[in-house]
Parts: sequence; C-alpha cells; structure tokens
Amino acid sequence: MVRHAVLSLICAASLMACAHSEQAGGYGKAEPSGFLQDYSKLRPGTDGEATLVYFISDRARIKNYTKIWLEPVQVWRGEKSDAKDLDPEDAKYISEYAWTRLNEELSKDSIMTKEPGPGVMRIRVGITEAGKGIPVLDNLTAAYPASLVMSKGKKAIGGTESFVGKATVEMEALDSQTGEVLGAAIDRRGGGKYAWKALNRWEDVEAALTYWAKKMRWRLCKSREAANCVMPEE
Repeated sequence: MVRHAVLSLICAASLMACAHSEQAGGYGKAEPSGFLQDYSKLRPGTDGEATLVYFISDRARIKNYTKIWLEPVQVWRGEKSDAKDLDPEDAKYISEYAWTRLNEELSKDSIMTKEPGPGVMRIRVGITEAGKGIPVLDNLTAAYPASLVMSKGKKAIGGTESFVGKATVEMEALDSQTGEVLGAAIDRRGGGKYAWKALNRWEDVEAALTYWAKKMRWRLCKSREAANCVMPEE
C-alpha cells in the first residue's frame, strides 16, 4: 500500500508521466465530422492504427518532405462535431495544448515552417470531441471490482470506460502547394482505468493528444524509412 501511494504521488507530481489513454472500441469509435477535405480514401484501421486511416504508399516521395507547416489546431464546431458546444476557454486550452505537443514531437525530425513551399508538408488537425473526466468517480470505479466490471462493459459498448475523459481528432497531411492529400486519420481515445488518477479533469484528454503527437511523428518516421522510429506505448 505504501509503495502504491508513493507511486501515485510520483505520477501526480510529474503530471503526464503515468497517464495513458486507450483507443475507443465497440460502437463508440470515431465518426467523420466534416473537418477533413476528403473522406473518400479512408479505410477502417487495423490493430495499432486509428479508427479510419489513409496513407500514401509512395514512401520515396514522402522523403522529399523535409519541412512541416503545422497549422493552428482547431476545435471543430461543425454540425456533426461533438466539440461544437465546447466552452471557449476550454477550447482555447485544448487546441493550444495539442499544437504544442505536435510541434514538440514533429520538430525533432523536421524543419518547422509557417508558409507553403517545395518540400513542405501542411498538417491540419481538428479536435471533434473533448470531454473532461470525473477523477473522483473514476478512481472509485477503478478501486472496486464490481464497478470496474461495469466500466469494462461500458467500454465494450460505448468505446470508453466510465467517468474518464475522451477525445476525438481528425488529421490530414497535404502537399502545401497543390493541396494533394498525403495522409489522413480519424481516431477516438478515452482515459485508461487505474487507481489514484490525478485530480485533473483534462488529464485523459491531454494523454490522448500527447499520444497522437507521438504517433504522428512515428508515422512520418516510418514513411521516411528512417532508423530508430519509436512507436508510442498504448
């Protein structure tokens, strides 16, 4: 018990260090919201991929994109978006958090720019769902076996555990000069269920956004056939 309490304090002190998210399943997978310019090439993802994905197969061509133009992340308020009624202050926080994590990851392997040009990949990201968790109830359901079983049942049907935060994003990579789609994905994730989660209602959403940032960097790394590509842990 003492060891568990110490670990929990370490997790809380280091914010994201112990937080993790899980891909939504069941009937709660991501649905198109209208953010992407073209949905025609998307296909259902397989294990380890997003809910819906499309990536150009010509890896040799992807290597030519050495610069990235990362547009400001949008909280998409289209009619089919679950984020259309998100509070403006919350929307500002989440969009800036997502952009910061993406910029942090992508700048490790690419030159970041703010304008189109030869060899520039333009990346658009839209958040179409951002739901806060309820940490107190989340911790309680993780601590009691009967509640945990019910939470797992909810995930099997609705895609996410009980009382966790959840997020959905749509992402696309384009040629910055022609607008041609080079890759796209739609995905939904919810917070992992574990005891003594920090009392930060955005923690699960932050964990999902951090995961997607790392996943995008990994995907580009693999497409460029670079060495030492590190896939983020689930």
